[in-house]
Amino acid sequence: MNSQELRAVTWTAAAGDGSPAVSLIDQTALPHALERLAVTTVDGLVDAIVRLVVRGAPAIGAAGAYGVALAMAQAGREGWDRPRLDAEVARIREARPTAVNLMVCVDRVRPFIDKGAPAVLAEADAIVEEDLAANHAMGAHGADWLLDRVPAAADRPLRILTHCNTGALATAGWGTALGVIRELHARERLETVYADETRPLLQGARLTAWELAQEGIPHYVQADGAAAGTILRGEVDAAIVGADRVAANGDTANKVGTVGIALACAHAGIPFVVAAPTTTVDLSTPSGDAIHIELRGEDEVLEWAGVRTAPKASRGHNPAFDVTPGSLVSALVTERGVREVSAGELPEA
Repeated sequence: MNSQELRAVTWTAAAGDGSPAVSLIDQTALPHALERLAVTTVDGLVDAIVRLVVRGAPAIGAAGAYGVALAMAQAGREGWDRPRLDAEVARIREARPTAVNLMVCVDRVRPFIDKGAPAVLAEADAIVEEDLAANHAMGAHGADWLLDRVPAAADRPLRILTHCNTGALATAGWGTALGVIRELHARERLETVYADETRPLLQGARLTAWELAQEGIPHYVQADGAAAGTILRGEVDAAIVGADRVAANGDTANKVGTVGIALACAHAGIPFVVAAPTTTVDLSTPSGDAIHIELRGEDEVLEWAGVRTAPKASRGHNPAFDVTPGSLVSALVTERGVREVSAGELPEA
């Protein structure tokens, strides 16, 4: 299956028990199995978001939008009153606090509740189609900018480093940062990709590498800790990452480990590029200091495959994201074009 066919989040009219469902590619099962999970309850959807069955800011946003319709269906089955429905929708909205897309997409469809489930679903479908179109536009804008700004592009295909998964699995399709990479590959202007493993569940090794392999794109999987050295040795021409929230001043929250990549790129004098749709730009957040950073369970760093690897006295510090200052962001690519944030061009929503 190639990226054109991957849809991480869809709406299913009836699950096995006849209930409407949000259908999710189970990203915890990849790369060994491509399976879908039919979610029929708010509890199930919140759990899927927290466990990273569905992940990636745009994909979570789509899941949240469809989740409002899911909550309405459950309310009908179980006789919830309106305050209970509103409370359950709020639970979906807050399931992952760093990714602003989830809140934006839930808030966008919530006013349609009084018009009925078909209106909510129509708006959720619109969100998905808009994200897919935005991803293709980002791919073109990002590829154009890199081919124009990276001197090596005049002589040879580019070597790109990326972090976490920003592909079709993380979006409505095609991808953000990985969409730029796909566009370079389609133009025959890509030599290879360095994909960082990525905490907490090896999203780069399991998901990005899987998507790249599906399309025959040459790549290496490397430990997160190897990224800076790879950059400083001159083995990378640019780094491209996604984002879970972009503040008004250009500070960017992304998967933990991103800020080290940006620092290495600055030292090496190569572009550090963020690709994200305008739904990820949050002008109400003034800077990265105001972005809530999700802390995940400490067992993810104290254990491996359920076996304790750290001493019993050790505590775990497990931030899911970090914040890269806008001064280190060479370019912010959205569906509207490119903003050179480090040069003073602030994000626009």
